[in-house]
Amino acid sequence: MKNELYNRLSAPLKKIGLSPLSVAAFILLALFPFVSPNAYITKLGITCIMWGTLAMGFDFSVGYINVSNWGYAGLMGLGAYVSALLLKFFDITPWAGMIIAGCTAAAIGFVIAVLTMRMDAMFTALLAWFVGIVLQNIVTALPEITRGAMGLNVKPIFRGASPTPYYYLILAICILTFCVLHIFVNSKFGFSFKALGQDIEAAKAIGISPFKYRTINFVVSCFVAGLVGGFYGHYIGVLSPNVLGTKNVVQILVIAYIGGRGSIWGPLLASFLLMPIFESMNSLVEIKYIIYGLVLIISMIFFPGGICKLPEKVRQIIKDRKK
Repeated sequence: MKNELYNRLSAPLKKIGLSPLSVAAFILLALFPFVSPNAYITKLGITCIMWGTLAMGFDFSVGYINVSNWGYAGLMGLGAYVSALLLKFFDITPWAGMIIAGCTAAAIGFVIAVLTMRMDAMFTALLAWFVGIVLQNIVTALPEITRGAMGLNVKPIFRGASPTPYYYLILAICILTFCVLHIFVNSKFGFSFKALGQDIEAAKAIGISPFKYRTINFVVSCFVAGLVGGFYGHYIGVLSPNVLGTKNVVQILVIAYIGGRGSIWGPLLASFLLMPIFESMNSLVEIKYIIYGLVLIISMIFFPGGICKLPEKVRQIIKDRKK
């Protein structure tokens, strides 16, 4: 009876990329500002959702088509600067600016994909990393436009000091991203993505075009980076070239891998577990990135499936003990 009720609830929700469990989780997140003790904790919630959304977008490529985007932070930073500069010089509202930022990042991703998706995935990762470095240097070299290392002041979206409106905005972006990625995964695109990620030669043998489907996947992933970057710029208020740096890719990569490749929800959950710890290590400056690397190595050795595989592993342990 319970399974039948669950299936009845799941069927319409699945069409929009949700499930009863994910709906319950998002409702709890929506209620979080009401129980948050202070603005700092609410801002921490914003941080968790923002980096979790970025990790979901990153995992969409690395987890399904087995292509890493080492320039992901560069595209996020590009989105932040695009939305901020559109508002500063052309008075384009941040609501439109964030969409344009996502489209700009997607366009850069398309160029990277066109140049590399017919080759090994390593070439895509390296070119994306190179593009991220180039974008960072361009921002630094144009102080008359971006203010370079001096930092660009960005107008906020909302008036007032309360972080709550930003919390609900990034939550809306997170839910939208979650739904769209799940719709892709549960469609024929998802079948093609998984086939390419598991065995590209076998996928080609059954008529799946690696170039077409890997390009679609990569462009969607890059759009997420630019969209969230547009939000980040207006939320944080001050941008510097460091936001485009490779260090931020390491943070996204750690969250995505610990969450579990090819799960989408895993990186979001991992963000809520890891980001409070990462934020507490800000005083360690450069040492924290060494810790990130160690955490990633330990995770890949002892928990290669990430958090999303833990329930399955626990069930297997219980099953083995019963034998």
